[in-house]
Amino acid sequence: MQLNDESPVHVVSNVTEIYQFLSIYREMIMAKYYSIDRVFRNENLDATHLAEFHQVEGLVADFGLSLGHLKTVIRTFFSKLGLTQLRFKPAYNPYTEPSMEIFSYHPGLKKWVEIGNSGLFRPEMLRPMGLPEGLSVIAWGLSLERPTMIRYGYKNIRDLIGPKIDLNMIYKAPLCRMYKC
Repeated sequence: MQLNDESPVHVVSNVTEIYQFLSIYREMIMAKYYSIDRVFRNENLDATHLAEFHQVEGLVADFGLSLGHLKTVIRTFFSKLGLTQLRFKPAYNPYTEPSMEIFSYHPGLKKWVEIGNSGLFRPEMLRPMGLPEGLSVIAWGLSLERPTMIRYGYKNIRDLIGPKIDLNMIYKAPLCRMYKC
């Protein structure tokens, strides 16, 4: 990558999809890729929004993948975290079609909270990469903070991360809790 005088030297990422494209280009026919990364957003802070958050991203490339496969991956992931009340809503993403937003019900807030986004890569995105005809790629980006908020009953995401965090919660919490493994 060439930088010129007008190019910023340091930029914080507001998406992590770039890693998916880099992974696809390298060595792929049928593959699975996963990434956990920090994402930065220029958003107003409120009970469910932070200026930065952690995102789990993944993609699976194989022949014959469908929206049903994608929903199964997402349901399985969140069920391991104890979240089973999920809804999928059609959405627009420039790289995927069909695309879905994922919501989970937060009993404390009495509302559905967005916890991720997903879709099937458009064929026109895969074609220039020289990938075989008929190869499907399912992809997702899932929040870590919001599901944790829902799982442990936090009504404000700032109580989970940041200066308002209750350190006793950390000391008393188990290292890891997996459900229905």
